[in-house]
Amino acid sequence: MPSPPKPPTFQPKPKAGLKPNLKPNLKPKRPTLLIVGCGDIGMRVLRLLVPRWCVVATTSQLARVSELRAAGARPIVVDLDEPRTLHRLAGLADAVLHLAPPPATGEGDPRTQALLRALARGGRVRRLVYASTSGVYGDAKGARFDETRPVAPGTVRAQRRVVAERMLRDFGRTCGASVSILRVPGIYAADRVGGHPRDRLLRGTAVLRDEDDVFTNHIHADDLARACVAALFRGAAGRVYHACDDSELKMGAYFDLAADLCGLPRPPRVARVDAERQLSPMLLSFMSESRRLDNHRLKRELGLRLRHPTVAEGLAGT
Repeated sequence: MPSPPKPPTFQPKPKAGLKPNLKPNLKPKRPTLLIVGCGDIGMRVLRLLVPRWCVVATTSQLARVSELRAAGARPIVVDLDEPRTLHRLAGLADAVLHLAPPPATGEGDPRTQALLRALARGGRVRRLVYASTSGVYGDAKGARFDETRPVAPGTVRAQRRVVAERMLRDFGRTCGASVSILRVPGIYAADRVGGHPRDRLLRGTAVLRDEDDVFTNHIHADDLARACVAALFRGAAGRVYHACDDSELKMGAYFDLAADLCGLPRPPRVARVDAERQLSPMLLSFMSESRRLDNHRLKRELGLRLRHPTVAEGLAGT
């Protein structure tokens, strides 16, 4: 991924009769990025951009303020569920990276709605990148497809993301901001809490037998952070990008691979009818959608070269 362009420097206009100062003692102004929902991926983005950018990171937890400050960000405490706390975000940043999920209930996304209202009041934002989910496509029966496929959410959880995407596009058209959307599948990394298949393998959770199994998609957390940065610099207005790696594995094959790399037993295989009795509704929902995402647009348009192009490389040595 190319280095970000340097911000321009400006010479002050000399007064009449005075020689211009050819070496003004001026530092170029750094662009300001607002990261909304600065969790694991946000912290990885911080490491890529600080100190070249001035980064403001939101949190709803006072306990995280010192952590964000130590990482080089300017922390700001807000609560997306309390719109009255968001007035401080107006006019704060040139660009926004929106990583906050919708609420866990309801059919819409009032968090994104409140955020966009606050940003619109400032009138400063010119670029916005949103991390959505590949779940907006629903079950594609294992088909391989690119970003032109229409959304067809199969869960209320995914429907909330569709609503958020629509609001963000409207914001871009109304406020003159370039809005890009990353549709993200399963995120993994050895140093990500709950983000390594080892945790599930140690619990002995079953996977579907091959004839009932589904294709899943993945992205290493570090590559996702780099995709966010690439979208901030190169993302086109209204454009969607599949933020995924090159892997095309069924879920069971993914966990078999992880087990072999970790030196653990492979997970038990069960028929779908048995899985419905043994597994949680949330886990079953992920086992009910099969798709293979094409990521050529991510690599071609955003110029992203994946450091972990497959899960085999991403999991090796972890």
